[in-house]
Amino acid sequence: MDKIQEILKEMIESMGFEDFSINYDAEKRRLAAFVNDDIVSETILPTLVNNLDYLMKLVVQKNNLEPVFIDINNYRKKREGLILEIAKATARKATAEKREIELPAMNAYERRLAHMELSSHPDVKTESIGEGKERRIIIKPIL
Repeated sequence: MDKIQEILKEMIESMGFEDFSINYDAEKRRLAAFVNDDIVSETILPTLVNNLDYLMKLVVQKNNLEPVFIDINNYRKKREGLILEIAKATARKATAEKREIELPAMNAYERRLAHMELSSHPDVKTESIGEGKERRIIIKPIL
């Protein structure tokens, strides 16, 4: 794992960032970087995380290393929490109003999180609809 940490360190340095730290959670196979720079705002954070994650996937494949998740300044952790809260709140609303409710479009990972969260909810079922970037989840009450 030291090799992946070193590669991520080099990538972040190449972007011009100097004040940062990298932590690795072996159990979750998650690399978390904390970049202390004013330029890393909430507006560019999603793009930065997605681009670094994509590059790291290429590096991992090329070097036959174990896959890892990349998170910068806890962006993914916060996003995952938000997705789960939205899914639970929407399930409660669908049950209360006895009607189907669509969630906004999400990527495959986010949809999987929502499906898994609601799979143990006895009053609703979930289904993905749409294509490509417009794929989303419908939460249906079980009547």
